[in-house]
Amino acid sequence: MADTIPASEFTRNFGRYRMLVQREAVAVSIHGSIAGYFVAPDEYEEFRRFKQRRRSFATAELSDERVRAIVSSRVPAR
Repeated sequence: MADTIPASEFTRNFGRYRMLVQREAVAVSIHGSIAGYFVAPDEYEEFRRFKQRRRSFATAELSDERVRAIVSSRVPAR
């Protein structure tokens, strides 16, 4: 990834960073701290899908059928 880009530079030269982001993510900073990352649409969609797959849930949300399936699929202890 390239160096961090100040937000003022990012806004003045958005077109340049729009092209750069096709190759790598761009870190944007405000007053020396990273405010966020500018990424290509396909990278964002990949991240979104990854995050969605990692969804956690409470066991109380499981249906009785799913609980039975989990219990019946347990590997016996050795």
